[in-house]
Amino acid sequence: MDQYYTPSSINRDKPVPNHDIIMKGRKKIEITGVKHVESFDHEEFLLETTMGFLAIKGSHLKMQNLNVEQGIVVIEGKIFDISYLDDQDGDHAKGFFSKLFK
Repeated sequence: MDQYYTPSSINRDKPVPNHDIIMKGRKKIEITGVKHVESFDHEEFLLETTMGFLAIKGSHLKMQNLNVEQGIVVIEGKIFDISYLDDQDGDHAKGFFSKLFK
């Protein structure tokens, strides 16, 4: 992760790392480039990353590590699904929550 860029957000002083996902054996996932944790429980995490909203679904999920300064989140548990909630169909009327609860 030697490449950093400054997003067009309010805080231009803080470098934001590129967005990467590293998964180890469907039991542990490390995500970089996390801007905000929207919501989480034992079955689902919703994260805002530098590349869009990311939903992680599974069972017995727990946040092992959260580093807000570096934008790193580590989640442990049984991971079933990793999906981005971006607008690829051109349907701008729907928000990301309506896509999440299809």
